[in-house]
Amino acid sequence: MDRTYAGVLDVPTLARIAHVSEAHFIRTFKATFGETPHRYLQRRRVLGLEVNTDQDLGFMRWLTVSVPGEPDHEILLERPGAPAHDPATEGQIRELSARERAAAGWRSAPTTSAGPTRS
Repeated sequence: MDRTYAGVLDVPTLARIAHVSEAHFIRTFKATFGETPHRYLQRRRVLGLEVNTDQDLGFMRWLTVSVPGEPDHEILLERPGAPAHDPATEGQIRELSARERAAAGWRSAPTTSAGPTRS
């Protein structure tokens, strides 16, 4: 897989080469490498870059890549997601921000929409 990761690889073909069923291939691969064949190939194919770090932190996936041969220059790839706070915490953050703005002399009106308003 490592030599031909840029080519067309699929589980049925890999299972046939290994002389096992697709389900057995996936289970054995995951038990051996800690991830599914699909996830492994995704990591290897990231824009032709070398994957340095790929960690699932629960609330986010930490993925760093570098140009082959230049491991000192890493790029962090992120996917924006939903806020990591529950509604109660978000309310506390909003309240704290409002107090800080008021203390600094800012005036603002609370909104329920992040989008523009039309008159």
